[in-house]
Amino acid sequence: MAEELKPVNEEDLKQLKERMNLIASADPAQYHNSYSLKRYLRAFHTVDNAFQAILKTNKWRVEYGVAVLHNNKELIEKYSDKAKVLRHRDAIGRPIIYIPAKNYNSSDRNIDELTKFIVYCLEVASNKCFEEVVDNLCIVFDLNNFTLSCMDYQILKNLIWLLSRHYPERLGVCLIINAPTFFSGCWTVIKGWLDENTAGKVTFVSSEMDLCKYFIPDILPTDM
Repeated sequence: MAEELKPVNEEDLKQLKERMNLIASADPAQYHNSYSLKRYLRAFHTVDNAFQAILKTNKWRVEYGVAVLHNNKELIEKYSDKAKVLRHRDAIGRPIIYIPAKNYNSSDRNIDELTKFIVYCLEVASNKCFEEVVDNLCIVFDLNNFTLSCMDYQILKNLIWLLSRHYPERLGVCLIINAPTFFSGCWTVIKGWLDENTAGKVTFVSSEMDLCKYFIPDILPTDM
């Protein structure tokens, strides 16, 4: 069963569609479908703010080379242990991005390259969405064998910024599994960067039985 999404004002949606149709008729690359327009309206609340946010995202996508990231085989191979879009989906059909936190080390990475890889993963997962059913993602942070040296605050900040600015309302749920007790200190810092809506999507899962509410644990990789 699909989740309940916050309804969008139909008049706002109509106005936003009209504005975007004008832009897209001159430049088809600017096009966003109705599901995308609704996500921007949910995130940015007014037609003006949503319209401006879409234009900024479109500009960013071109400048960042989002459409050709999949051609960067060297980058994808280099960071393949940092995150993976799983073949399976969660219980309501969301694509899953699996992130094994033990493979991170803020002193041993190129932040720009790693951010590009994260964008690549967000693109792959977003493109897997069956938007008529569910148009958001499940992100799983696995803290098995996590130590404080794995805590990369900057890449997390970048992910939060990407989700809020350029993938608004794409996050359906963020599951944190196998969290050690000392992670509570890290979480206090991270939670301060999240708005109330996003923080409400983060769930600490402490048992396999609880995880089964979201997906069968067997689908998680054991080779990363």
